[in-house]
Amino acid sequence: MSFTILSAAEAASFVKHGYTVGISGFTPAGSPKAVAPEIAKIAEAEHAKGNPFQISVLSGASTGDSCDGVLTRAKAIRYRAPYTTNTDFRNAVNCGDIAYNDIHLSQMAQEIRFGFLGKVDVAIIEACDITPDGKIFLTAAGGISPTVCEKADKIIIELNSAHNKNIAGLHDVYQPLDPPYRREIPIYKPSDRIGTTYVQVDPKKIIGIVEVNIPDEARGFTAPDPITDQIGINVANFLVADMKRGIIPPSFLPLQSGVGNIANAVLGALGRDKTIPNFEMYTEVIQDSVIDLMKEGRIKFGSTCSLSVTNECLDEIYRDMNFFGDKLVLRQSEISNNPEVIRRLGIISMNTAIEADIYGNINSTHIAGTKMMNGLGGSGDFTRNAYISIFSCPSVAKGGKISSIVPMVSHHDHSEHSVNVIITEQGIADLRGKSPLERAKAIIENCAHPDYKQLLWDYLKIASKGQTPHCMKAALGMHAALLDKGDMKLTDWAEYTK
Repeated sequence: MSFTILSAAEAASFVKHGYTVGISGFTPAGSPKAVAPEIAKIAEAEHAKGNPFQISVLSGASTGDSCDGVLTRAKAIRYRAPYTTNTDFRNAVNCGDIAYNDIHLSQMAQEIRFGFLGKVDVAIIEACDITPDGKIFLTAAGGISPTVCEKADKIIIELNSAHNKNIAGLHDVYQPLDPPYRREIPIYKPSDRIGTTYVQVDPKKIIGIVEVNIPDEARGFTAPDPITDQIGINVANFLVADMKRGIIPPSFLPLQSGVGNIANAVLGALGRDKTIPNFEMYTEVIQDSVIDLMKEGRIKFGSTCSLSVTNECLDEIYRDMNFFGDKLVLRQSEISNNPEVIRRLGIISMNTAIEADIYGNINSTHIAGTKMMNGLGGSGDFTRNAYISIFSCPSVAKGGKISSIVPMVSHHDHSEHSVNVIITEQGIADLRGKSPLERAKAIIENCAHPDYKQLLWDYLKIASKGQTPHCMKAALGMHAALLDKGDMKLTDWAEYTK
């Protein structure tokens, strides 16, 4: 079957007001980049005429500015799930202009299949190749592409020549059956492959191909600083100590790492510590630091959903597929973040927090409890099911005006029941086997910044008796002080116990 070649504007004309659009990618990697800006132009034109035009957007995770950014600025998004990192989008969400649903990334595809999120009208998929019989070869990420292709009435392909066709060999496309017919997912080590290298669709659903040559909107990260370096060293020291105690086997266990500067610093420290054997990763996002460690032989294999690397790094992978071809696999988020597989493989999860409270509860998503920063992402998928779950963050933020260790988190993403270890540049709080009060003492003593340590000890003194001691009037007192005075440093808890 031959496919119609469309311009991006012609393809966008198939998207109507009220439609739900499913897109490929996971982070800017693998996300379509040409059609969404044309949808934004349609929205702007319709709004100028006084007509409504808004769509719902479903994806694997975040996208680039050419999707979330341009559509937000055109006021073209009504509903969005499950995750984003775009600044304009974040501002629109916090102003109430976009209905944003923050969903565990492992659940996104099946919630679409189960019908929880309604009908998918159009799927826009970035591909490096396509065959006449409907085999779509994805680019730098798995995301939720098989599911949105299955459920969409129409499919638009962005055939992006910026991606080498060799990347098709990295994909392992597998979609589990839905209940009551679901079986075990047969992954027993990170390198296992269980699917195909392509997404198979009915070619009659493909309404056209948009030919583009647009690189991924890759995000770089700043170099590690003394604080992130120390956090990385503390994480490495903790894992080495657990190995010496026999808690972690001498062959080590696969790692999951979040995204950002702290994650890069942690991986760098693990790579430098030769006490830790060469290891594997079973994660959702691979960054440049992983590829560097792979070239050094420190990382033996990486299973991921997304190559969220710089374009220079991605080009290096493409140029040397003889080396990387048997060291990487790209999965869908439903598989890369799957709780069953995470629990089976014994993943050590390492994620970052906005704030942690003295009992081990974690806020990953909201500033001061109300303003969305990004979203939960896959941290819950891994934390709840990990062999060991670790959260790290600097002990203070905003020049010391904010403590990352507080009496009670202002928004609750991960409960104390799922969090094993909290690490800051100040030290390590191992929470395993401890009661709530014992956890509080460990976190305050080992993780809190010296400027806030006594303040937190004083809070424990005024907290009521009970299994988890709290003074409910004062529990968010440090946050109230920040709102009142621009600084969390209280001089007297009495002001917040009246």
